[in-house]
Order: sequence, then C-alpha cells, then structure tokens
Amino acid sequence: MSIGVIGAGKWGSALAFALSEKNSVLITSRTPRDIENFVSLKEILECEYLIVTVPAQQVSSWLEENFIFKGQKILVASKGIEASSGKFLNEIYEKYVPDENIAFLSGPSFAVEVMKSLPTALVVNSYNQELSREFAKLFPSFIKAYTSTDVVGAEVSGAYKNVIAIAAGITEGMGLGKNAAAALISRGLVEMQRFGIAYGAKEETFVGLGGAGDLFLTASSTMSRNFRVGLGLSKGKSQEEILEELGEVAEGIGTSYALHEIAKAKNLYLPIAKEVYKMLEGKSPKESMKDLLSS
Repeated sequence: MSIGVIGAGKWGSALAFALSEKNSVLITSRTPRDIENFVSLKEILECEYLIVTVPAQQVSSWLEENFIFKGQKILVASKGIEASSGKFLNEIYEKYVPDENIAFLSGPSFAVEVMKSLPTALVVNSYNQELSREFAKLFPSFIKAYTSTDVVGAEVSGAYKNVIAIAAGITEGMGLGKNAAAALISRGLVEMQRFGIAYGAKEETFVGLGGAGDLFLTASSTMSRNFRVGLGLSKGKSQEEILEELGEVAEGIGTSYALHEIAKAKNLYLPIAKEVYKMLEGKSPKESMKDLLSS
C-alpha cells in the first residue's frame, strides 16, 4: 500500500518504521530531515493512505495552510484538545475530511518500544467500520490493531489521559507513594469517563486499550512527556523551563487549558484536571494535593 506519514518526530518515525513491515511508506515534516524515504508534502499528499501526527495545538493552522483533500484515507495519530477553541481533533478535521475517510488511533504506545518492535495493541476508531478494518490490516505483526466506532470516546480518552499523567508525575515527584498514585490514576479514570459520557462516548471505551490502557501507561512512566511535565512542576519549575528541558510537545498542557474552559462553560466537575490547570498557572503542588484530598 502507498502510505504517507506526516510528522517525522518520534511518534511519526515509529509509525513509519512499523508500517514499513508490510507497506511502502514515505514520510515528511515541516522541516527537512535527512532520513530514509523523506519526501515533500506535495508527494505525500498523493498517497492513498495518510498517517497524520501533527500536534493537536498545530492541527488547525496546518490544515488551513497545507492540506489538500484528494480522497485520501486518513488516520489521525495525535491526541489532544485545541486550547484556543476547546475542539476535539475530529471536530477540527470535519471541515476538511468527510467522516467516511477518517479514522483516529488510540491505545498505549510509547514510540521507543514500537521502534524496538515490542508487542503493542492499538485501536483504530472510525464511524466507517470498513475504513477501520483497512487501516488495521496495514499494521505489522508485532502490533495487534483492534477497531471501534467510538470516535468520541477515543478522542476524550486520548486527550484526557495526558492531563492525568501530569498529575501522576507531580505525585511521583512529591514522593507521595504508590497508594496516592493508584488513587489518583483510578479517580482520574472515573473523571475521564464521566467527561466522555457527557459528550456521548461509550462507557466501555474507558476500560479498554484507549482508555485505561493508555492512561495506565502514560501516568506511570518517565518515558511519558506529560509525566515528566508533572515531575518538573513538583520541583517548582515553570512551564517554560519544563518545555525547554523536554524539547518536545507535551499535549497535556494545552489540553489542561482546554478542559478548564470547557468545565467552566458546561459546569462540569473535573477536580483533577482543575488542579492540574492551576498548577500549570503557578499554584503550589502541595496546596493542590491538599485541596484534592479535601474536595
């Protein structure tokens, strides 16, 4: 199959590597890279299948400035909520791509492990079941790809788990122990599920790979950028310092701001997300933990 990967960061590169087991794969990014099969965006857009890893906060501008729909089948492999509008990625893409041509990838998947061909399980989510099956068949032997029609559930869980991962990193950095970490992650799952159901997501999605699976992975390892954001916050570092040290995008930051605005507008009870937002704005982690325990 002719597959084009848009985004040559760690995740885009890992997906290009994995998909090349069975397919011919090209890759591109905003800045030229000296890597195998790197081509121009113009050439990528001619591919039948596109895998898009553009970060959530850049998706709107990237689509507006670069994307030309030519009937391609698209798998969105980034996760997050746009901070400026509160829109989920499927809401942003619907202006440019019809539902029958787009799917969204979810599930626990560190890029570094995919690059080592370690066993991984993912979910391809689309309103078009046939499209989900098509994309699932493209994945290599070491990745088990399931399919689902719950696009909203995939979008919510993929975005929200990054916010909980920031809180988990703070818990770890403060030395609060495994009891606290387990409590935070389990209550984070409940909060994430409650938020998703308010948007029409299916309840069972949140106990599957894209929900609990991705949350447990992201909220328990320093391989997670968002977990490392939390570690930085626990040490009193500013957002700017943390991002400079990371040298990468941490989607949970933008999503925290988006959830804060959504919670205000819809009067939703999101205690963990609320405290993560406040800590990103400078509130003391000790005060946040105290408030969480008393709320």
